[in-house]
Amino acid sequence: MPPILLAVDKTYPKGLMWFRRDLRVDDNAALWQALRSCREVVCVFVFDKAILDPLPKADRRVEFIRESLVELDGDLRALGGGLIVRHAVAETEIVELARDLDVQAVFANRDHEPAAMERDVQVFGALANAGILFVTAKDQTVFERDEVLTKTGQPYTVFTPYKRAWLAKVDAFFLKAYPSRGHADALIAPPTRHDAPVPTLADIGFEATNLSALEIPTGAQGGAALFEDFFERIDRYDDARNFPAVRGPSYLSVHLRFGTVSVRALAGVAHQLSLQGNAGAATWLSELIWRDFYFQVLVHNPEVAAGKSFKPEYDKIIWHHGKHADGLFAAWCEGRTGYPLIDAAMAQINQSGYMHNRLRMVVASFLCKDLGIDWRRGEAYFALHLNDFELSSNNGGWQWASSSGCDAQPYFRIFNPVTQSERFDPEGKFIRRYLPQLAKLSDKVIHAPWTASPVELEAAGLTLGKHYPKPVVDHAEARDRTLQRYGVVRKAPARP
Repeated sequence: MPPILLAVDKTYPKGLMWFRRDLRVDDNAALWQALRSCREVVCVFVFDKAILDPLPKADRRVEFIRESLVELDGDLRALGGGLIVRHAVAETEIVELARDLDVQAVFANRDHEPAAMERDVQVFGALANAGILFVTAKDQTVFERDEVLTKTGQPYTVFTPYKRAWLAKVDAFFLKAYPSRGHADALIAPPTRHDAPVPTLADIGFEATNLSALEIPTGAQGGAALFEDFFERIDRYDDARNFPAVRGPSYLSVHLRFGTVSVRALAGVAHQLSLQGNAGAATWLSELIWRDFYFQVLVHNPEVAAGKSFKPEYDKIIWHHGKHADGLFAAWCEGRTGYPLIDAAMAQINQSGYMHNRLRMVVASFLCKDLGIDWRRGEAYFALHLNDFELSSNNGGWQWASSSGCDAQPYFRIFNPVTQSERFDPEGKFIRRYLPQLAKLSDKVIHAPWTASPVELEAAGLTLGKHYPKPVVDHAEARDRTLQRYGVVRKAPARP
């Protein structure tokens, strides 16, 4: 792995700051380290073809990055620097650029996904062969890799003791901001041969999406505005977060994904408020700790990113497959299951790239335990469509729902999509927003339209099977089949 070094004032004549999932100036660990360590610092971002080429050409995440880069470039230029932006294979481009710029060190914040870690090993070796140091810093999480371990030095596999250890360890040192701007005099503008505007989406082979129409704020300024809004209602988060029709979440997950906000800053505020007895802040802090937890699970168990269950015995489950299963999966993807809460949630992700966190659990449970379809298919669908997709959290969440992960939902606990709808969208506001064809149904039957009387259906102008599908499965029968399907788990040896 690349070395982890402390910054020493002006050790190197020139350094290269490689921005990746940290698209901000303020409280940026690697940028601070580069500015402290070098007399001159040039900045770069690479639209990595290895990541971008497999993506659809209209991808909100690419547009989010591009718009955030425009802001970052402007911020750097205001400080005397600027941003070189490349569209290439990062693994080779960074090495070539470092040689061309004649730098002594390249600085970057660590990424914990297996492919990124492998890429960085290759970059480290190639830079070392060129006599250039590769220095990495912690910025993606509050605690990473081996920083929170059990008393026997093992990684945690259950969240609650991990959280206790996390809270026992955290203090002002770990949450302190890096004063990047205080050392910005080391920034220099890109050399003329490399100085160009941030490329357009068309320049890198992509198309505009509905990102602006959705009014999703981008960049560090967008992240700051969202946090300011959330701060005013954070004390209600513990309850409001459960209701998809209510403005309860922070909506900062995509900003955490691309580092347009500092996780240290967010955790610092949440931690301070929780110490003051703010229940909403304490619950939100738990969500940030879950994110750290899933990152360390991924680092210590990289096989889960290759489709393996964290609990190997769950790989023995025989999932529903074949033409009929493909049809059920398509109905789930397209929001045609006949269960309004499920279909509204899928309409939300398909239209916006966002899905409310409770609904992520409910639709995942429905796919695995009502439809009997392999959780990996759902994981891949979310990976393609979520604006805030993070491999660790996405994999952890899907394995939690399918009961195959660490500290997961027990296999015999199965979300009922109707009772979840009645409890968390009691007036059907969320359903009506995404399924307007059901808008005229009463609050009582909108959660299960098949229970409506012929008179109620006629009054709503609704014909099941025509305007809205009938249920693709019976939940009670599906639950029984799931318990049988998971019976193999009880006979398999547990993870050592």
